Amino acid sequence: MNLNQTNLWRAGWLSVFVLILLGCFVASILFGSTRYEWSAAWASIVHYDEHVNDQIILRTTRLPRACMASAVGASLAIAGALMQTLTRNPLASPSVLGVNAGASFLVVLAAVTFSVSSLQVLMWTAFIGAALGAVTVYMLGSIGRDGLTPLKIVLAGAAMTALFSSFTQAVLVLNQQGIGTVLFWLTGTIAGRSPDFLITVLPYMAVAWVAAWLISKDMNVLQMGEETAKGLGQKTVLVKSLAGLFIVVLAGCSVSVAGPIGFIGIVIPHISRFFGGLDHRWVIPYCGVLGAILLMLADIGARFIAIPEEMPVGVMTAIIGVPFFVYIARRGLAQS
Repeated sequence: MNLNQTNLWRAGWLSVFVLILLGCFVASILFGSTRYEWSAAWASIVHYDEHVNDQIILRTTRLPRACMASAVGASLAIAGALMQTLTRNPLASPSVLGVNAGASFLVVLAAVTFSVSSLQVLMWTAFIGAALGAVTVYMLGSIGRDGLTPLKIVLAGAAMTALFSSFTQAVLVLNQQGIGTVLFWLTGTIAGRSPDFLITVLPYMAVAWVAAWLISKDMNVLQMGEETAKGLGQKTVLVKSLAGLFIVVLAGCSVSVAGPIGFIGIVIPHISRFFGGLDHRWVIPYCGVLGAILLMLADIGARFIAIPEEMPVGVMTAIIGVPFFVYIARRGLAQS
């Protein structure tokens, strides 16, 4: 199969997944503990009447929830793809390498201890926490003569995730009045989130999506190895710094909106490489589309397990992601 045929095949599958994404988006709006007809959903968008309860629910709850799931899923998947290339580790993701845990800790600290409720402040707090987690793990994984290795960075990530999780639990224990405020959020959820959360972070997410695709050629060179990339004239420090910045932005935005949702950043990049190959010009768009699909499907499933209650979507992604994580880990050990 020549290059043109390969690109045509990739474009075809991407188009199929975009159609599936649209179907999931519609399903996310219509299905739940209460099922709505398509005509009611269309009327809530085109002929909105604030005196009709069904239209109010569809317009202010179901539609923003579908948009939120799409944006968060896409962001976590793209961040995972960048992180796996940056660390040369197939198990790397914001949830595994301490990025989500660092963001979660500072958000909980700000919300529970200092009673911060401003969306802008919480968003920047999540950014700082994500950056703190990423930098700490990267530094710990680089200690030693052999420098950064896939095994060392996973161990460093696991250690920092455990440490930040312990800090988060300590904050909640010392201030038990704030447990109810953040407990459901800590499991990862998009239920009950105000549209203002998404409106606040969406511009940053969108810029990071585009920027991640713009450096895709550089990421293709970087994945051949740092020495090779330097030999080809690449400014590897700049590329790695930009990739790290985009990871922090995407993970920080996602945590500030939905809490620490795990495993999307591990699962989706591998599926995206199956369809898009190793070329990040295709992997990044595939990650965006497939990540949105996975989180929306998980969110829809979470609505039906314990009707009329809902499971946190983070539990659903864990059910999907843990077996895949084990499979990737076993395959990596078998190949080493």
